[in-house]
Amino acid sequence: MDYLQYFDIFDEIDREEPPRKRKFYKKRFDPFTLEEKDFRMKYRFSKVYMRKIVKLVQRDIEPQASGGGLSVELQVCTALRTWARQEVQDDAADIHGLSQQSITNICRRVALALASKAAQFIRMPSTLEEQEQVVSGFRNICGFKQVIGAIDCTHIKIKKVGGDSAQYYINRKGFSSLNVQVVCDAQLKIRDIVAHWRGSTHDARIFRESQIRQRFENGEFHGRLLGDSGYGLTNYLFTPVQNPRTAKEKSYNKSHILTRNTIERCFGVWKQRFRCLLLGFSVSLENVKLYIVALAILHNIAIEMNEGIDFLEPVISEDNGDQQVLREGLDSRSGQETRRLFIETQF
Repeated sequence: MDYLQYFDIFDEIDREEPPRKRKFYKKRFDPFTLEEKDFRMKYRFSKVYMRKIVKLVQRDIEPQASGGGLSVELQVCTALRTWARQEVQDDAADIHGLSQQSITNICRRVALALASKAAQFIRMPSTLEEQEQVVSGFRNICGFKQVIGAIDCTHIKIKKVGGDSAQYYINRKGFSSLNVQVVCDAQLKIRDIVAHWRGSTHDARIFRESQIRQRFENGEFHGRLLGDSGYGLTNYLFTPVQNPRTAKEKSYNKSHILTRNTIERCFGVWKQRFRCLLLGFSVSLENVKLYIVALAILHNIAIEMNEGIDFLEPVISEDNGDQQVLREGLDSRSGQETRRLFIETQF
């Protein structure tokens, strides 16, 4: 009965685990092997800037220990390339050997790490010395005194929102958007940002319900904002004179326009750096709000590091149309008197 021994062998074979399928990871391109010129053309930033961002978020997005883990460098380069060049995500995935879902996860991971540092990079000047430095920057433009910030809103296009609230995201130009409020300084740095209001919301309401307005009401700043005629005139927010008559009023308006133009330039440079802000987002609404704050931080760091934009495509500043509204009840009496005295003594 020697043949019975083969049944024992068959039992052992049945008990053996099937061989594991070997994992094959896509070959990933190392961006830092590129020449500096090629790196800037592909990623729109210098290697020095990119390494600065890597260092900033390194502790928040440490790579996984497994063999498929992504380096922090690759994650940062992937996210910035996706935002800056507004590439279709699977195109960027092909470049770096990553799946489309991986690109989405990476962008959110990097954005979360950046947004957690918002208070460090997006802030109004607090000390008297800092405030005077900002005021001086605006004064150097054309002599307009006591300005600590220029304010306006810009629409960031989003994909169509479903549900009962969909109509409230459609702006006056007919597309779905977030209406994002920004305060900038003379160096085009973003000093304050509100990135959650629906596209149909008026600029004046966004400011009226913002924390920055309350801080001005509380007297935190020794200076004022400049806004277009869509805002209400107050002691701390000056708007243009409607139908100027005197030479002084005309001179005030001219100076106001030139000084307030910094916010239009800020929007232009911001969107020039990150084309996704210009062309719009196709990701979830939650991620759009997160990305906007992260991109404001990246913009400010780029200004601090003197990252040039000469090689980028120019962006035509959008016309916000000043959102003309009825002035009755919008301008405060104290604001009118304060502006009148300012014009009389400064112009």
